[in-house]
Amino acid sequence: MSRPDFDDIFMELAVNLAKRSHCIKKHVGAVLTKETRIISIGYNGPPAGTHNCDLEFPESGCARDSKGSCSLALHAEQNAILYAVKNNTSVEGSTLYVTLSPCLACSRIIFSMGISKVVYLFSYAEYKGIGSDEGVDFLRKFGVEVEKYSKELEVQDQLI
Repeated sequence: MSRPDFDDIFMELAVNLAKRSHCIKKHVGAVLTKETRIISIGYNGPPAGTHNCDLEFPESGCARDSKGSCSLALHAEQNAILYAVKNNTSVEGSTLYVTLSPCLACSRIIFSMGISKVVYLFSYAEYKGIGSDEGVDFLRKFGVEVEKYSKELEVQDQLI
């Protein structure tokens, strides 16, 4: 039996976490790690204790902001970072595995929190139909290592 790489384990976990999302538009999962240890996890959705979009707005999802993004949900990266910080866990020097490359706003948070590496599965720019992955460009410009996960994963949920 072959032993999987930690990159594979963490990205597969991010894919599975994405399935927990209640968003009707896109499911995104994130795993924050230090070395070979998971320090936090997250998936996109409204703040805990509010509501679930697929239950509250099953036909259309929650309201959209002026850029077409969800007006209520936290992104998977934000949830993972916030949970770690809320529990007094330092994220500085950590690696973030995420199923969708970070948007520009999340990338600013990632950089500001001292996360040193981001590994993503799918392109945010391709999903949004925009010219470039602004978040990835931002992170690279300011010295955060970013890589696209290159192995094939079985992704059954079409929203991921």
